[in-house]
This record gives sequence, structure tokens and C-alpha cells, in this order.
Amino acid sequence: MSPTMAGDDHGTVEARYGAEAATHFRNQGFWADDSLSSWVDRWARERPGSRAVSDGVRELTFAQLSNQSARLAIRLLELGIHAGDRVAIQLPNWVEFVMAYAAINRVGAILVPIMPVYRHTEVLHILQSAEPKVVLTTGNFRGFDHAAMFRELRGEAPSVSRLIIARSKVVDSSFEERIDDTVAEGQSATALAAQLGPYPHSDQGHAIIYSSGTESTAKGCLHTWNTAAFTARFLARDVFRLTAVDTMFMPSPLAHTTGIEIGILAPLIAGAQIHLLDVWDPEIALARIQQFACTAAASATPFVRMVLDTPSSRRHDLSTMRVWLCAGAPIPTTLAMEFAEVFNQGTLLPLYGCTEVGVATVCHPDDDLETISTSDGRVLARGVDIKLIDHVGERVGAGQEGEICYRGPGAMLSYWRDHENTRAAIDDEGWHHCGDLGRVDADGYLRVTGRLKDIIIRGGQNLSAREIEEHLLTHPAIKDVAVVPYPDERLGEKVCAFITVQDGTPLSVSDIRSFLTNKRKVAIQKVPEKVLTIDELPRTASGKVQKFVLRKQATSTVR
Repeated sequence: MSPTMAGDDHGTVEARYGAEAATHFRNQGFWADDSLSSWVDRWARERPGSRAVSDGVRELTFAQLSNQSARLAIRLLELGIHAGDRVAIQLPNWVEFVMAYAAINRVGAILVPIMPVYRHTEVLHILQSAEPKVVLTTGNFRGFDHAAMFRELRGEAPSVSRLIIARSKVVDSSFEERIDDTVAEGQSATALAAQLGPYPHSDQGHAIIYSSGTESTAKGCLHTWNTAAFTARFLARDVFRLTAVDTMFMPSPLAHTTGIEIGILAPLIAGAQIHLLDVWDPEIALARIQQFACTAAASATPFVRMVLDTPSSRRHDLSTMRVWLCAGAPIPTTLAMEFAEVFNQGTLLPLYGCTEVGVATVCHPDDDLETISTSDGRVLARGVDIKLIDHVGERVGAGQEGEICYRGPGAMLSYWRDHENTRAAIDDEGWHHCGDLGRVDADGYLRVTGRLKDIIIRGGQNLSAREIEEHLLTHPAIKDVAVVPYPDERLGEKVCAFITVQDGTPLSVSDIRSFLTNKRKVAIQKVPEKVLTIDELPRTASGKVQKFVLRKQATSTVR
């Protein structure tokens, strides 16, 4: 039914789901024969002059978004990009991200989003794994030259043959070009459409989104248009209830699952506007929500706390905001009540999901305050099944804790070119084992209670403790290390590193920060905010580090 896709034995819809399940998903309206680019072109025909996307500096109408993405798509074809090829984007939350995403989809290529905060180490891993032929990025943003980084990595990532640069006047003509030159006025929309041909098949590879999880290197989650759009369709219809008059406010990175599925796909499927914030600042966020009359948003829960703590929050007209979805931390009753007061009865709703399956459970605007503050919602749509299992794989009853497993139309096909991890995560019955613990009550509401994964959720982003540990162990003065989370009111969790050192001389937080960012070149959010030097790490008789002891110790230092 679908074109062949590179990857492991789950790299096609037939291998992952089977023809019967795929047909069922279509018959039930969970999947459709459309695409991101077909939605963009539809709204360009029906509402050409309406604003599609803005970021406070630039904006595009639906007609401009359609036209410029088509011109970039033609250029991608000229650069040898065809269906199944990978194209990476490392851009802030700018309109160029949305336009480039639509162009990539228009030629049937596979989007590889890269978080803007990622640096040499993380970026090189993604480039070597996904092997994109073209990268869209920028020059200097927030004191870091992204284009220069890709120039440095070129020798170790030979698949990349071209950089397309946004908002930068400085380019190396032998390797780079400016996106503004690429999408300059030229052929008509009709002529462009004739060159581009049919839209891509909705079951072919659409995006490889990298998620760190528990391993030391990130895994690429291979999604089709249909598996990615499933979450967007039902959030847009049943939770946000988006129409053409709505505006989605997106402060979360577009390179993240939240940014892609909620910030781009949900509003574009509904024909709503998108407003982007490229640098998080709660004061600016409030001003933008008022200025652009934003009606919906999604972010990590700590973002909401920062907005409400901003002195000017009571002075802005925020009455247009109806629904704000939160992930990564529970929503306390007091936070939900305060949000409703400041946002004029707007509703703060929790969700549970991950890059591998999109949104699994979510609360709805009709749920009461107790449900919102004590659960992570029910299944997103009737096509989703959730079960909780014990340590031997048996399903547990209502109210009992177990590992959360997902089966439904939003699950990825596989981890990109990673047979071992794919087989470990997806069992023979098609259940995706999420690695998190939870309880489901008699009414079907899930509450996430913990995690099997060794991760820190900092500001809604999953950080692998093992990855940070492996970087720290390369420091010449560090003998042993264990990384654990500790609670933080603003970000949910922060990173604490317990270290033993060679000569007994403690290393400061600034020492560690300098080493990780300058020597190891890792993203700043992975740098520990707390470093504690101890004589030896607590271990079990079998030699495993007793991280629960260290978590208690790290937590006690902030009380």
C-alpha cells in the first residue's frame, strides 16, 4: 500500500501495522490521504490573504506560505532531493521553519528537525544517523554561529552537500545559499505546481524526530504523515476545537514533537493561524498573546508558572486564550485555578505522550478541576489503546501501578535504522512500551507515577542521565559520576552531578560547565546546575549505583 521506506523491519506501514489495520485506521478517519503541503495549498486557494504564520519579525499569508514553500521545493529538486531523502532543519521558531517544512513535504522528502540548542556533539550524531543531503539553518543566533558549526562538521558528515541559510547575509558560496534568494519571486503558482507533480503518499516516511530517552545517544523516531498527523487531527478537533478564527501560540521549539504536531500540524489542518516565539521570555509571551489574540497554546508546565509569576500578567488582556496544554509535570490545583483567573476562564489541561507515539492521553475542556489536577487524561481518541503491565508483562487492574504501553494510529514505525531498539520497544502484538509507570482509574484516566527510564525532565525536555555521565567521565579529574534530578519550582527538575575526583580537589559548577560546553560541545541544558563531590558513590552488592539515595541527597540540598 505504501512506498518502500529505508529503516529496519518495521520501516513500512505494512511491516509495522499490517494492511488490515491500516485500512481500519482509514475507514475510521484516523488516517487520511492528504499531506502537510496539500493543506497549505488548500488554504492558499480558499483564504489566500489570511495570515498563516508570524513570529514577531516576519509573517506569511497562506498564499505566500504556499508560493514560497513551492519555490523552495523546486530548489530542493534541483539539488537532487527526492522522495525518501532526508532534509534537516536547525532553525529557531521562525516562519522559515514552517515554510521549509512544507517544502520538504512537497517533494516527499523526510524532515529531520534538530533542536536549536543542540551543538556539535548532538548535531553530528543526527547528521551521521539520518544522513541528510541538505540542511536549513541560520547564521549567528543568540551568540552562536550555526552555519559555522555545520561548516566544521562537514568533513565528518559527508552526506550534507548544501546549506540553505535563513536571515544571514554571510554565506560561503561554494557550500551555501540564502533562503531569501531561493524563494524570490518567479514562476506562477500554476507553473510551480506543474513542476512539482502529485503530493506525497501519506504512508511514506515523513519525519525522523530524535528523542534521547534513556540511552546515551539519541534515537530517531520514524513517522509517516499519518502517524504524526493523527495527534494533530484529534487535538485540533476535540481538545483545542480550532477553527479559522483561532491562533496557536507556540513557545516550545518547533523541532520538538510538541512544536511539530501542536505548533504546526494542528493549526494548519484546521486552517488556523500560527504565532511563534523564538526566545522564551514570559513578558514577551504575554504581550504576543494579547497582540495576536492567541486562543491556544502548548508548552512544558514550568512555562505557565513563569507566565503567571510575571508582574505584568494581570495587566494584559488575555481573554482570548481558551486552552493551554501542558506536559512534563503535573498541574497542581492552585496552578489551574490561577491560570483560569489570569486568562479569564481559560483552561489549563495536562497530556501524556512522547516522541514515539505523539499524545497518548489528554484531558478535555469539559473535565472538572479535580480530574485536571489529579490525572493526565484519557486516551486521545477511540483508536488508541493503553494498557499497564507488571514486571512479567501481565496487565494490571484499575488503580494498580504498571508500565504504560500504547497501541494505536499515532505510533512511530520504528527507530531509524535501529533494529535492536525497535524490537525492544515494540512487541509482537504491536504494543509500544513507553518505559513510564502509571495507574489508570475505573473511568480510564491515566496518572503517570514514575519512570523506568533514567532521565531528567528539565523544562519539559528529556535529558539522558547516562549521556551526561559519559561526557563527564572523559574529564581527566573525574573518577566516577552519577547524574540525578532534583526538584525545581520553575523548571520541574534540574540536573545534579555527584562526582568522585582523582586528587580530592572539588570541581565547581563553572568548571563543569566550561568543560561540557567548550570541550565536549554539548547543549547547555545538559550542564548540571549542581555538582557535589563525594568520596564514593553508594552502590548495591551487585555494584549498581543506588540513585534513589542520591536523589534524596540532591533534593535535601534545596530545602
